Amino acid sequence: MFRNLIPQLSDRFHLVAPDYPGYGNSSMPKVDEFDYSFDNLAKVMESFIQKVSLKKYSLYLMDYGAPVGFRLAVSHPERVESLIIQNGNAYVEGVDNNFWEPIKEYWKDRAAINKGLDNEWWKKVKAAYKKPNMSNEDALRFLVTLGATQWQYTNGVRNKEMISPDNWHVTQRLLDRPGNNAIQLQLFYDYGSNPPLYPEWQAYFRKHQPPTLLVWGKNDEIFPAEGAHPYKRDLKNLEFHLLDTGHFALEEDGDVIANHMRRFLDKNVVSVQ
Repeated sequence: MFRNLIPQLSDRFHLVAPDYPGYGNSSMPKVDEFDYSFDNLAKVMESFIQKVSLKKYSLYLMDYGAPVGFRLAVSHPERVESLIIQNGNAYVEGVDNNFWEPIKEYWKDRAAINKGLDNEWWKKVKAAYKKPNMSNEDALRFLVTLGATQWQYTNGVRNKEMISPDNWHVTQRLLDRPGNNAIQLQLFYDYGSNPPLYPEWQAYFRKHQPPTLLVWGKNDEIFPAEGAHPYKRDLKNLEFHLLDTGHFALEEDGDVIANHMRRFLDKNVVSVQ
């Protein structure tokens, strides 16, 4: 995800982009050998931070990176110089949409036949999957298929022809590794641990007021713009940009985001390396 962003910032800043366990080039222990929870991912990242001796840092928070990063920020606010938030949620408004209905049902009961699939978004999913009665788990298994992965990269973008198919094919090869499906389902389930922490994260914003750059793909149906606006309530030093693109905003607006970041970090970061 950061392959094009890193070269645009590395002449000025020290950049660190670790893969979570189960992702990218990191090891992928089985679900019965490793606790795939957001609490534990944050613990792993804390160990990593200690290992590489990071004393101060800015956090780029996107999708799953947001709940991991906010846990780190709350635990050690003195380390955080600034936040860059890109389609990463900390407010209930951000998960109050059609996409999240079956996931919320999954939090309640993993095996039940889904009662939250009657909105138009998920009717299309059921038709594509050819399963009129889907369990909560079936619904989420669909989200790690090639078609769904391609949709995440292309939905909401201005020009699909500009998005390289390498994105979803490389991602899908990682998702298709034996055992990874169970990891994704476990993290879908554990995402339910995040909304109860939103008030704590919001209290962190209000108390510590970290300088924050928000660059958000406003056409994202997973984390729509409704989740971006509430940050204005709690953050006084907030630079706010809605971009006309989708979930993986860096794919289409990487240059725009990089330019915003350079200017923002030059203004707000003390420890440039």
